[in-house]
This record gives sequence, C-alpha cells and structure tokens, in this order.
Amino acid sequence: MYNPLLDTFIAAADCGSLTKASEQLYISATAVMKQINALEAHMDLKLFERAHSGIQLTKAGNILYHDAKFIIDYSKKSISEAKKAVLDYDTTFCVGTSLLNSAKPFMDVWYRVNKDFPNYKLHLVPFEDNHEGILSEIERLGEKFDFLIGVCDSKSWLSRCCFLPLGRYKKMAAVSRAHRLACKKVIDIKDLYGETLMMVKRGDSGVNDFLRNDLEHNHPQIQIEDTPQFYDLSVFNRCAETGKVLLSLECWTEVHPALVSIPINWEYSIPYGLLYSPNAPKDVLNFVEKAKSIIE
Repeated sequence: MYNPLLDTFIAAADCGSLTKASEQLYISATAVMKQINALEAHMDLKLFERAHSGIQLTKAGNILYHDAKFIIDYSKKSISEAKKAVLDYDTTFCVGTSLLNSAKPFMDVWYRVNKDFPNYKLHLVPFEDNHEGILSEIERLGEKFDFLIGVCDSKSWLSRCCFLPLGRYKKMAAVSRAHRLACKKVIDIKDLYGETLMMVKRGDSGVNDFLRNDLEHNHPQIQIEDTPQFYDLSVFNRCAETGKVLLSLECWTEVHPALVSIPINWEYSIPYGLLYSPNAPKDVLNFVEKAKSIIE
C-alpha cells in the first residue's frame, strides 16, 4: 500500500518550504527533512531542489506529486473494501476505534445491552486521527463503521451524523514532563498566566468558543495559539516539543508519554457519546434505543 511519507512529501510541495510544512504537520522541520530524505532514498529519486529561498519539485518530484494523492485515496479505499469483504455485516456491529476516539466507552455500553443482541458480534475497525481526514471518516458511518465513540460538540461532526451523549469529559491541561507546571496536582487558572495555551480555533465547538471568550475577556495574560480544528497526534507532539500548554481532556491522559495531564480548577467539560449514521439500519437504531434506555 502507499508509503505514509507521501503525506509529508505533499505538504512540503504545497508549502514550498520545509519550515512551513513542519508548521502545517505539527512536527519539527528536522523531522520533515528526515522524512523527505527517507522517501528519496527509498525511491532512489531526487524529488526536490533545495535553495535558501525554499524548495522546488524536480521533474521526477512533479510527476510523483500529481499521482500521489490518487495513490493515497485509492489505497485507503482498497483497504476498506478488503476489510468489508471478510465481515458478515448482517450480525456484526463494526465499531471504529483510534488513539483519541477509543471504543472503550462503547464496550461499557455493549456489556450492559448485548443480551438483547444474542447473535451479534463486534468488530473493531481502526482509523487514524488525522485532522485533515477525520470528517471523511465521520461520513463513512453506515459504510465503514456502524458506530464511533467521539468527544463531540463539533458543528462539522454533528452535521454529518447522529449523536447519543453518554457523558462528559473534563477539560484539562497537558504539558511536557519538564514544564514548570508538571509537578502540580491541580492547576488554578492564574497558573497559566504568561503561558501559551494551544486550543482549537474558533467557530466549530460551542464549549471551546465559550471557554476562549472567557479567557480572552477575563484572563488576557494567557496567550492563545490556534491548533487545527480537530486534534491528532501531531498536536500532542507539538506540545511536547515546544513546551506550550495544550488544552486536553481527561480521556487523553495516556495519549503521549512525554506529556502530563493536569486537572484545572474550573467546571469546563465536553460531551462524548455514540455517533451513528443518519440513515442507520434498523438493528443500529435498536441498539441506540437500548443504549438510551440504560442511560436514562
């Protein structure tokens, strides 16, 4: 299947700069350069001409660039179709799972209602937390997955799926283990004065927008830096590498081994729950009703 280094190659080509590509990918410029070098070595091709003003595609690089996006899309589709071919969808619930959107809360519900679905099996379908591709994964509810478990008050997500809330996760702060706040058991908001707080940009999450308004109006001593609209591992990497503070959640305490997650002395939290297709089949809707009854 396709080489994941193609993603870095495309970003570098689009940006015309290793530094700008590193900012887009939320990794260091050195890491971008190493990945490009590894791809060139793997293919035995020179893909970029490097200069002080930036980078430009070689003739070989230009050909690869035009085909790379097709290769990536076709590969993902091929893998998905292959997985579908080996599953019996009549008596199987397919549940998506990823590093940031774990299926564990689904399992907690499943073991309470599975007696009502005696012939059903579960199949966990892994997917990537890619901030550029997560919406396409949501759109595949009903096709690739029957259910996802997600932290969700995103307008973009909710316009693409149905959502049954299961609970709420507290907003926390993630910092590198060398950070001055790493030793604290609880953080007061004034502890963040003078720090740069990384959080999703405004416009998609009601909870985050309300929190941002609070910080901007009542705590201007905290500098806010936008992250992509949806987190992926690159955001946690950037927090670890830069020494900034990342607005995180209690369910993500084990995501990155170089980071420590610390509760903040406030009441902010965000809902998580069951995501399913607006055109879900009857058995999926039956499961949702059973899940709803045990919650209520």
